Amino acid sequence: MSHVYELYYKAFETLRRVREIRSVEDNDRYCNIVSRTLQEHLTVIPRLAMGVIECQSLMKPEETDKFMNTLLRSRISRRVIAEQHLALTETFHSPWHFPDAKQQHDPNADFVGEVFLRCNAKEVVEECGQRAKSLAEAAYGPQRKLPELHLEGHLEATFPYILSHLQYIIGELLRNSIQAVVERHAQTNTDPSPIEVLICETPQHVIIRISDQGGGVPKDILPDLWSFSKVCRSQTHLENLLQVPRMAATMQELKTPLTPGDAQSSEGASDKRFVDGSLSSLTYRPPNLKLGMGLPMSRVYAEYWAGNLELHSLDGYGVDAFLQISKLGNKNEQLSTRASVDAV
Repeated sequence: MSHVYELYYKAFETLRRVREIRSVEDNDRYCNIVSRTLQEHLTVIPRLAMGVIECQSLMKPEETDKFMNTLLRSRISRRVIAEQHLALTETFHSPWHFPDAKQQHDPNADFVGEVFLRCNAKEVVEECGQRAKSLAEAAYGPQRKLPELHLEGHLEATFPYILSHLQYIIGELLRNSIQAVVERHAQTNTDPSPIEVLICETPQHVIIRISDQGGGVPKDILPDLWSFSKVCRSQTHLENLLQVPRMAATMQELKTPLTPGDAQSSEGASDKRFVDGSLSSLTYRPPNLKLGMGLPMSRVYAEYWAGNLELHSLDGYGVDAFLQISKLGNKNEQLSTRASVDAV
């Protein structure tokens, strides 16, 4: 916790000394400071999680969860503002930005800073599924059969959203489902059942349901599913967090190097900026390296943009995860008030 405090104190001292920006050159120097600060703060989430585990005997679980939820929402808002400024500055300096530019086509025309105006749920699910399966294949070996992804519903649904946030949430859900299905069917020596993904679009929301037949959530884990201060398996989570020194909470945490064939096949619309612009430089982890905070952090990201994440477990059968996404522009972000920040 002291490490996190020192990082924020250093950032405050650095930014408060920045003089008023009066020119493009001043802004460029400011962007260098912001970019460097963002990189330094990639250690915040794993350090916070380790601090929570170490302090779980000193605080009530509900107080710890309130502290983590408030701090993470505040952190998301700061990073969104900082990264949006960096992305808009990058666009301003791009060669196609100037009237006399030889190249008039803007490859990121569908982006406004970090916001992807034409985010397609089907494409995001397919790309996250491909990367999660690549990681599972690397962990379990090429001989292990992996579940197929079956998509149905409103497959053409598009909406404005910050792509990296959606990739992180869906990546976590698919990683959990793939792992559960693979490990369950390995015990019975049968082919893995497919993971069903249903996409439903309404005027205000997009709802994604991910259903698997991985046996459901164990009863000893279910009570702590959305808690950061998990009592069970806390020592295992602490040891795993020591292996993940940096984390920004995006799909890059789950990535594996793609083969040339994979790289060519993934050149689609969503690949224009696959987690490369919003939150960068994540350390990936194998499926068995559980950190104990993927689901609660995914819910924080979903609720920040006025969405929701719920999970229904059928013990002995499987899990249905429901992700409700509010189309940006229809809802205000769910910010933490100053009073709630001061309370923690």
